[in-house]
Amino acid sequence: MKKMIFAAALMLSGVLVGCNQLTQYSISEQEINQALQKRNDFSKDIGLPGVAEAHIVLNNLASEIGREEPNKVTLTGDANLDLSSLFGNQKALMKLKLKALPVFDKEKGAIFLQEMEVVDATVTPEKMQGVLQTLMPYLNQSLRNYFNHRPAYVLKEDSSRGEALAKKFAKGIEVKPGEIIIPFTD
Repeated sequence: MKKMIFAAALMLSGVLVGCNQLTQYSISEQEINQALQKRNDFSKDIGLPGVAEAHIVLNNLASEIGREEPNKVTLTGDANLDLSSLFGNQKALMKLKLKALPVFDKEKGAIFLQEMEVVDATVTPEKMQGVLQTLMPYLNQSLRNYFNHRPAYVLKEDSSRGEALAKKFAKGIEVKPGEIIIPFTD
């Protein structure tokens, strides 16, 4: 009798999991990170010409979805800086922490990271911290523009993993710790 109840419970859980795949599609942090590594080509010249200018290249982006703050994506990454200022030319490395709001664009079948903002930044060598503070508003605006126009993840129409269904029937997104859910129903 116990075996029959166990078997029935196992079958019911299998049916529920199967139905879940028919009503939503989920994208993990790992999938977002892989897409960010492939698509990221942020390279920008920012600053005040003649005072302080920097060529910035962003790399090693990694996401945490909905873990630190509900409905937000936290990104960490490095930025290589080639600085040119009144004090001469220098190189520096910044460790960045960014926050953004994931938004689904149904027409493009893509997730964009909007309202991007640098929430923490450290620079090496430490003596460059003052220059970093000067450049921060320009860096914030550049990152916001970049991520508003470049998707973090694009659903594939020819995917056998359910991405085609997600692109066709998506009703928005939900942010859960560690994943973004695309529901097919309201």
